[in-house]
Amino acid sequence: MMTLLGVGLLINFIVGAAVYSRETNKDNDEEALRRLSTMMRVMMLIRQNYVEPDETDYETLINHALRGMLSELDPYSAFLEPREYQDMIESTEGKFGGVGLIVSMRDGVLTVVSPIDDTPAEEAGIQAGDQITQIDQEKSDGMTLREAVSRIKGDPGTKVELEIFRPETEETIIVEIERAIIEVSSVKDERMLDDSIAYLRITQFDETTSDNLEEILEQLSEQGMQALVIDLRNNPGGLLTAAVRAASHFLEPGQLVVSTEGRRPAQAREHKTVRLRRHLDIPLAVLINRGSASGSEIMAGALSDHGRAVLIGDTSFGKGSVQSVINLPDNHALRLTTAHYYTPENRLIHEQGIEPDIKIELSSSQLREVRDKRRQAEEEQRELEVEADPQLAKALETLQEKIKEKQTAAAE
Repeated sequence: MMTLLGVGLLINFIVGAAVYSRETNKDNDEEALRRLSTMMRVMMLIRQNYVEPDETDYETLINHALRGMLSELDPYSAFLEPREYQDMIESTEGKFGGVGLIVSMRDGVLTVVSPIDDTPAEEAGIQAGDQITQIDQEKSDGMTLREAVSRIKGDPGTKVELEIFRPETEETIIVEIERAIIEVSSVKDERMLDDSIAYLRITQFDETTSDNLEEILEQLSEQGMQALVIDLRNNPGGLLTAAVRAASHFLEPGQLVVSTEGRRPAQAREHKTVRLRRHLDIPLAVLINRGSASGSEIMAGALSDHGRAVLIGDTSFGKGSVQSVINLPDNHALRLTTAHYYTPENRLIHEQGIEPDIKIELSSSQLREVRDKRRQAEEEQRELEVEADPQLAKALETLQEKIKEKQTAAAE
């Protein structure tokens, strides 16, 4: 017997097709209905003839069809079952279970966008750009993004084995990682690099980011901050509203941070700075790399386009698409890509990334050294070894020059 969800989804699918046919006002009504008829015919053949009858109830078949339909569009669109929907909500609240990896599909390959700071994945040495070829000895090339993420996640204390291919060195490594509760502090490592230049890292954009950022900026101002390095390396993004609010601390009121464009006029939106206490008089340098994605690309692009920051590092990941979440019956949901992000100067972010003003690439060994030196400085509560981080060293040099230029201009 068809379940309530099966009935609801089937009715919505048929009605939706009819509505779409009327809206398009083209001669494709018969084609749409013919294709629906074929789909229903296939469903009935499966129910009547498939060897395992327990796997052919309407809800299962319709769910499979919906998953396939969405997975063929792009890696980010998906049909979400209740648990998956809840996992998605929890991942934006700063605490969730897993190994601490942000992954995506890049050219059909499961690719690490970024390991999250201070998580089992980072401690295992996984890097942005690594390709996950197997999960618990099962090849990932046949998995959807949703399936892969589901397999990597699990209860804290359990383990997952990942086979990693690193394109930069063409080496394959196998790592076993113990899952844990992932708690993320979004703004951290604030410090003065010298008497006038401050530093902080934004690790992701969540509900706490803007308030934490303002508190830290006030502390750094009291310590004599005249310029600031914002480290967005390996920041995989997060909430759009949080990224906009973070950028608002450094831009004039009402300035455009990012815009979206989709197929429908309603999907064309502009996101402008909100009213916050601002720090407009300090020069900025922003560090980005191939692990900077989504929200970090939005912030970096806005600060660059408005002339507020010098970008230093490597080209960012290029994840600039908008997913809308639509509720469905029985706590299911549809996550659908509906638009793309554009910087204030109308630069497309998706699959293009943000180019730095000063390009300095770091090898895998350099990245590991930077991470290890930073951890040592945190644990021992001592100054960062700036010279061990070529990107940070360049940022410091650039801001020192800007402070001098500012002082010279003030003296004239």
